Amino acid sequence: MAMVAERLFATFERIYVISLASRPDRRADMAGELARLGTGFSDPRVRLFDAIRPTEAGPFRSIGARGCFLSQLEVLREAQREGFRRILLFEDDVDFVPGIAKALPSVLDALDARGFGLFYGGYEFPDGDGHAWPGSGPLLPVSPDRAVRLAHFVGFDRSTIDLLVPYLELMIARASGSAAGGPMDVDGAYCWFRAAHPDLLTWLAQPQLGHQRPSRTDISPPGPLDRLPMPEILRRYIRAVRRFWRRRASTRSKE
Repeated sequence: MAMVAERLFATFERIYVISLASRPDRRADMAGELARLGTGFSDPRVRLFDAIRPTEAGPFRSIGARGCFLSQLEVLREAQREGFRRILLFEDDVDFVPGIAKALPSVLDALDARGFGLFYGGYEFPDGDGHAWPGSGPLLPVSPDRAVRLAHFVGFDRSTIDLLVPYLELMIARASGSAAGGPMDVDGAYCWFRAAHPDLLTWLAQPQLGHQRPSRTDISPPGPLDRLPMPEILRRYIRAVRRFWRRRASTRSKE
């Protein structure tokens, strides 16, 4: 596993993990995921970033959405100040796919060979299409006009960071619903940025390297499971079962 970590850090100088201090459950799970890559929070190349939790939503759809936007923006600002060439950003609900240690090196080799501005290791599409293109890996280009959802596993190079920081700062300074792009969920902001910079080289990992772990959301209203009157320990058990079966299904799809 240590060899996988060293290969990862040869491409990305710094890994950022954004996590709310109030979510020790997610931090514990994330520590386990990083261990699968041969690294962890004790590695100086891994930065555990305490997520920003505003007191009000302001022009965003929720407090969590605003906090997510501000947290990712602050990570990008820090990376810019530190002068990192490339960074990889994880939200603390990322779950790596089975076989991540085997799949990752070929993706990194392709990124190094082809270059990139923006890289999605995990993603969704609003139309539900395009989750798998057999035989098209390890990277798939995505056009600037195609929306890509989620921002739990994203990589950036320095030139993109230098453009993205002022772009996001202008976004949050505008009124909500502005035709020029106002405050919105950060994954949507990245889509607007890509559309505004059509020459930006954006790649998707194919197949995906990480999905969102089943857990209580801090961005959207509580889901059906969290609205049910039941002990928290039961909710955790149900989510653990969901996680198990998703990983099992992912493993079978590769056989």
